[in-house]
Amino acid sequence: MELELRHLKTVRAIADAGSLTRAAAALGLAQPALSAQLKRIERALGGELFERGRHGVRTTALGELVLERSRIVLPAVSDLQREAARFARTRPGRDRRRLRLGGTHGPLLGAMVDRLADAAPATTVSTCASWSERALAKQLTEGSLDFVLTGACGLAPPPEPPEPPRVRWEEIAVDPVHVMLPAGHRLARRREVELTALADEEWSCVPGDGCFADCFTAACARSGFTPRRMYETDTASCVHLVQVGRAVGLCRATFPPTPGLTVRPLAGAPLSWRHLLGWLPAGQQPDTAALVLAQARAAHADAVRAGRSITPGQGVG
Repeated sequence: MELELRHLKTVRAIADAGSLTRAAAALGLAQPALSAQLKRIERALGGELFERGRHGVRTTALGELVLERSRIVLPAVSDLQREAARFARTRPGRDRRRLRLGGTHGPLLGAMVDRLADAAPATTVSTCASWSERALAKQLTEGSLDFVLTGACGLAPPPEPPEPPRVRWEEIAVDPVHVMLPAGHRLARRREVELTALADEEWSCVPGDGCFADCFTAACARSGFTPRRMYETDTASCVHLVQVGRAVGLCRATFPPTPGLTVRPLAGAPLSWRHLLGWLPAGQQPDTAALVLAQARAAHADAVRAGRSITPGQGVG
């Protein structure tokens, strides 16, 4: 009998369960059938893999060797299957190419679609938006997205899925974070605003699972205060809460002029946001990645020149 991947999975199941009875139940097999299969595997490998006892099974030295190799082989085969599936979906030579873009809130994603429509008219582009940077990174590694537009606070690392393959992240641009004030706010006429001057304010932000909230809290602590209250809600509600004077908010430096709002830089730029583009090198042709990265950077440059930016709130990216 030749050893197969399913045999390694069986050995792992027995070791994880600690007994043939529990392993058989987990695998949906009768215990005699599992015992017979284990004997065939042991004959193929030349020795016993488990010592049977009254309280279950314990791996032998040979069993430990097989388990150690299976921990390498099984994930490697799974990675191969995922990469092959991604390559098949994105391989050159199709009649019509497809790009699936994911992004957190903000118009950069829409601007990229617009630019790619001109730069690669034979490519079909689809999009997926999420508040969660980690969820988008996971979709990338699972092969349901080709590129992800997201970001990270300051020098924080990009979002990474819990398991390989690793994502390649490239920086698009860095924006300082500014404060949004009601037009009639007492600080609205200042050229820049000290964070300490906002110690008595309530705040509004949008959701996200990155570290921006922690970075903001740390910046406030360095300024000697703790934020009184944080309203976490959608973008339109964040803007509304600032307009009616219920809160102040955070935004990028290029946030567009909005009736009822005044945007001012925070003195000393205590917070910043890095726009990032991520993809799996094994699943993309280098020229495709270079094209999408160039369009992402151009979209951001367009936003800066036009005096518009993305979204208020913590997720700035």
